[in-house]
Amino acid sequence: MTMPIRCRMLAVLALLSLHTVAASAQTRDVAGGRDYPGIGRFAGSVITGYVVKEFDAARMQAAPFKDGQPTDARRLEGRIVRIAYRTNPGPSILEVSRNFETQLAKAGFETLLACDTDACGAIPFTESIDTLPVPQMWVDGFSYRYFAGRKTEGGRETFASVLVSQNNQDIYAQVTVAELGAIANKMVDAAAMAKGLGETGHIALYGIYFDTDKAVLKPESRPTLEQIAKLLTSQPQLSVFIVGHTDSQGAYEYNLDLSKRRAEAVAAELVKSFRIVPTRLRTAGVGLLAPVGSNATDAGRALNRRVELVAP
Repeated sequence: MTMPIRCRMLAVLALLSLHTVAASAQTRDVAGGRDYPGIGRFAGSVITGYVVKEFDAARMQAAPFKDGQPTDARRLEGRIVRIAYRTNPGPSILEVSRNFETQLAKAGFETLLACDTDACGAIPFTESIDTLPVPQMWVDGFSYRYFAGRKTEGGRETFASVLVSQNNQDIYAQVTVAELGAIANKMVDAAAMAKGLGETGHIALYGIYFDTDKAVLKPESRPTLEQIAKLLTSQPQLSVFIVGHTDSQGAYEYNLDLSKRRAEAVAAELVKSFRIVPTRLRTAGVGLLAPVGSNATDAGRALNRRVELVAP
C-alpha cells in the first residue's frame, strides 16, 4: 500500500526532528575531528562533521550567481578538508561568519567572495556548494552567509570557504579548505610488491582505504587488493604478515586495536574475495609505533596511516 502524502510528510518531519535533537545533544567534537591549523573555530562550537581526503575535488564559488547561474565556479582538486561546526543559540550568522573571515585574513587569505543570501544567489547558490550531510551540517537556503578566499604560499595555492547558516536557533558553519596539488601515484602493483619484499622485507601500501576510526574496507581499495592477490597467486609458497599502522592522533591502546582490526579486514577480504588460503596471511597492528613521517604535520600523518606487507 502506498503511504499517503500527508503521512510521508509527517515521517520526514519526525526524522528531521530526531536529527535536530541528536545534534543539539552533542557536547563534544566528533571522533578524530580537529580544527584546521591557523583557522580555528568560533568560541563555544563543537565539531559535528569532519572529513579529510588526501585527494578529492571541491566546488567553490568565487562570484555571486547571475540569473540563477554561476559566474565563477571553481572545481578544485587536491587535499580537501571539510569541517562542520555547531554553535549554541546566541550569536548571529553574521557574527560567526565575520570571525572566520577575520581569522582567514590573518592567515593570509585574500577575499574572492563575501556575500549574504540574496546577494549570493539564494537557494540555487547553496545547491552548487559541497556540504556535509544533515545532521552534520544544516543549510537554510533563505538565510546564510558565504565566504571564499585564496592564498599562495611557497608556490602552492590554497582555497578556503566558509558557509554559515542556522537551524532551530543553532548556528552551523562549514569550513572547506582545498590545498591544490596533483594526485600522488599510490598504486603499487604485484611486481613492485615482490621487489619490496625481496629487497627490504616489506612494502608500504597507500591504496587501501578506511574511513576515520573505522576498520571497514572502502570500495576504492579493490585495485590494491587485486594486486596483493596477484602476487600471492603467482608465488604459491609465499606467506606474508599484513601489518596495520596509524598516526598518533587518539589514544595509544585505541590505535593499536584499530591498526590490528584494519590488518584483519584486509586478510579477511583476500580470503573471501580472492580465495587466498588463510594460513598464508598473518596479521598484526602496531598503531603509531613505526612512523615514516612526522606526526606533527598533516603530510607526515598521512604517510603514517598505511598497511604494510612484511616478509616472514
